[in-house]
Amino acid sequence: MPAGKLSKKTETLEIRLPPETKAAFMARCQASRRTASEALRGFIEQDLVTPKPAPRRRSLAWHALAAAVAGLAVGAVAAPSLARTATTDATFQRLDVNHDGVLSVEEFRAR
Repeated sequence: MPAGKLSKKTETLEIRLPPETKAAFMARCQASRRTASEALRGFIEQDLVTPKPAPRRRSLAWHALAAAVAGLAVGAVAAPSLARTATTDATFQRLDVNHDGVLSVEEFRAR
C-alpha cells in the first residue's frame, strides 16, 4: 500500500450497551467533536499497541479476608435483631395486655 494512504474501512462491529451509557458516550463524542466510530477506532488501536499485563491470581488469603469481611458485615446487620433481652421481653409482655403477640394502639396508650 502506498505510504500515506489509509486502508478502506469495510468491517463493522456491533456492541450492546444500556441506553444511558450510549447517550453519555455519544454526548462525550459530540463534545470532543469526533464521531463514535473515530472514538472506538482510537480505543481499539490503542488497545492493540498497549501491552497488557497477565491477570493476577488472587491468593487464598485474599479470599479468606473477603469472606471474613462479608461475615462481619452480615453479623453487624443481624446482631441487633438477635439481641433481644429478657428485659425487652418482659416489657413487651407487660404492655401486651391481651397476650396476642401484637401491641395495639389502645394497649400502648394504656401504659
